[in-house]
Amino acid sequence: MEKLIELQDIKKYFVVPNGLLHAVDGINLSIEKGETLGIVGESGCGKSTLLYLLAGLDKADRGTVSTGGRDGKTGNISFILQDYGLFPWKTVAENLSLPLELRGEGRTRRREAVAAMLDELGLTGLGPRYPVQLSGGQRQRVAIGRALITDPDILLMDEPFSSLDALTREHLQRTVLSLWRRRRPTCVLVTHNVPEAVFLGRRVMVLSGRPARKTLWLDNPRFGEEGAAFEETRRVYEALSETKDCL
Repeated sequence: MEKLIELQDIKKYFVVPNGLLHAVDGINLSIEKGETLGIVGESGCGKSTLLYLLAGLDKADRGTVSTGGRDGKTGNISFILQDYGLFPWKTVAENLSLPLELRGEGRTRRREAVAAMLDELGLTGLGPRYPVQLSGGQRQRVAIGRALITDPDILLMDEPFSSLDALTREHLQRTVLSLWRRRRPTCVLVTHNVPEAVFLGRRVMVLSGRPARKTLWLDNPRFGEEGAAFEETRRVYEALSETKDCL
């Protein structure tokens, strides 16, 4: 299959008062088109830095980042943040429409796409509301919809459910899985929640240390099955327990 994401010997550091802070050291990975990857690791080990490198929001100090497949073109990338990233002065419909507007889509096309996305997310009728009028779960669904409305090649998610209660979190995990099955973007999820990574990741990567290094790469063919990945979850916890600072 086509490799849509490839990282080769990635190193990233930041200048700090005492010298250099190495965030990522020698990461290599490849993800096939339409696959999902869950990334877990201790706090501060470089998980989010890796996402920013994939998104093109930062540059590696060494190594190569490819997010375009064999044709060499950069893929259409969307990013879901843990704080929703919605504009409070825009309605739900306006927040959803913004990526299409920035891409130059016409008003009719935007209106049709927003209506379809609201229906897909179970938010029909909430288009005129503002983010402050929504629950946390509803706001995160809007953020997910805004990221998917352009049919991205790559969907990056940085702990998107961390601020939600357990029941809402589980519901949105199933929502993301359902949307992925219909649309098949290549997904990379950063999370501290091991069962979440195993549920949503066809592959799971454990990062450890500072700087981040890959300590486990797990194939997980039973992802998306409720309660079916006990062995995979156990292996991820074992890998995390071997890091210096466990979660």
